[in-house]
Amino acid sequence: MVLVIEVNALTKRYGRATAVDDLTFTVRPGRVTGFLGPNGAGKS
Repeated sequence: MVLVIEVNALTKRYGRATAVDDLTFTVRPGRVTGFLGPNGAGKS
């Protein structure tokens, strides 16, 4: 299987605040996937 994007056990913290904890996902070829959130939320 060919993967376009694979994320495994991602954690993101801002100081002592945890924004994302242990996120795991894959995006396969041909799938339309979006990331939603307000401006300045760190989507890029």
